[in-house]
Amino acid sequence: MSSLFATAPAHAQSAKATGDVDLSARLQAAQSDPKLNESLFKTGRKVAAFCANCHGEGGNSPKADTPNLAGQNPAYLLEQLRQFADGRRRNEFMEGMIKAMTADEKVGMVLFYAAQPVTPKPPTKPALVARGKEYYGKTCFRCHGEDGRGGEKFARIAGQQPEYLTVTLKRYRVGQGVRTDPLMAANTKLMTDADIDAVVAYVTSMP
Repeated sequence: MSSLFATAPAHAQSAKATGDVDLSARLQAAQSDPKLNESLFKTGRKVAAFCANCHGEGGNSPKADTPNLAGQNPAYLLEQLRQFADGRRRNEFMEGMIKAMTADEKVGMVLFYAAQPVTPKPPTKPALVARGKEYYGKTCFRCHGEDGRGGEKFARIAGQQPEYLTVTLKRYRVGQGVRTDPLMAANTKLMTDADIDAVVAYVTSMP
């Protein structure tokens, strides 16, 4: 499979197809080998130049309905790529693009975005943010962390795009559609629209 972005550099030729490459093992190898990490990071930076059309320079999206990729845990991002590739997450453009990427482009991309700083949104409604902080502190922190930065299995939501978060939470609440998750469905089914607005106002302002 040829790369969507350019002729793969020498280090990527051995990892062209993803079917025979353990992406998690490749990521772990890069995280323990500074030379490999640097090489894949450069590959990921080239890929990100294309992704910037939707996700913004450095993974800070200029579009309220398109998620930031900056600051996400690399293992979490890699799992999202798998889910797009196998249909667990649905977006025709993303599915096609990811299937065309080499293994090293995927690993390099997640390394690049994980290292980028997030630009949080200044709070404009202090009372709403305070309400969201209270709600977050009772429920959401258990998975996404007190700082909202998630981990290998849970998304970083601190500084995320507000419209994207709002739509995503409402989809989880319904429990059906292009993206489902039993845990998120259970934790959002009792949220009112006002609760969602408050939580979104709080987490999008988190650094």
